Amino acid sequence: MQSRKSRRPRVQVEAAPSVLPTERPGPEGGKRDANRKARAATLASSALSLMLTRGVEAVTIDDIVSKAGVAKGSFYRYFRDKEDLVRAIVAPLERPLRESFDRCKSALSDARAAESLAAAYGLFAAELAGVIFEHGAVVRLYLQERRAPGEGPRAPIADLARFVDSGALELASFACQRGLTRPGDSRVSAAVVVGAAEHLASMALAGDQSLRDPSVAMELITIILDGVRASDRASTE
Repeated sequence: MQSRKSRRPRVQVEAAPSVLPTERPGPEGGKRDANRKARAATLASSALSLMLTRGVEAVTIDDIVSKAGVAKGSFYRYFRDKEDLVRAIVAPLERPLRESFDRCKSALSDARAAESLAAAYGLFAAELAGVIFEHGAVVRLYLQERRAPGEGPRAPIADLARFVDSGALELASFACQRGLTRPGDSRVSAAVVVGAAEHLASMALAGDQSLRDPSVAMELITIILDGVRASDRASTE
């Protein structure tokens, strides 16, 4: 008889969920705990693969457990429902994104002129590029689903999209208030940044290797800042 271990699909590390059920079989870090995390990761990886092909809504829990090679009842030992699973899949993006936004705002607080403004946004762009390429499949799912109705299993993606949009708006407003960018509606410049960045990320993840060069992110920052940057005189007054 084929062992249960041999039937288990390979675990994709990038899809491993960071949100796990509160009940822990055995001590944390022990063999049973490790097996539990591996099974949850297998379910997440299987779901991610299917959702990238069919979309979040079209994939059922039956589809996920069939691909993962586990009984349907086992799914509910790790996730409450499909929304809980999607939240676990996108969770690895949340912390690095939040930290990058916070660091950029801190750098803008210290910015005094055009050069330091460009440096702050340049570092931000480089950090975002790192997140995008480290979690490429998860980012692809986010980009694929972020503009769809944010209800049910898509709710975690909609929540992340709102965070990205509000974070970009906060940075744009903060830079404008400090006189680093010209007066105007910060919602417009924030939308330009998010839209352009997500479009380039989508093209890069689809296979355009030239867009993975760090100079691409800096070119985007330069183009945007050339349009919104305040004059050196205004930013130092």
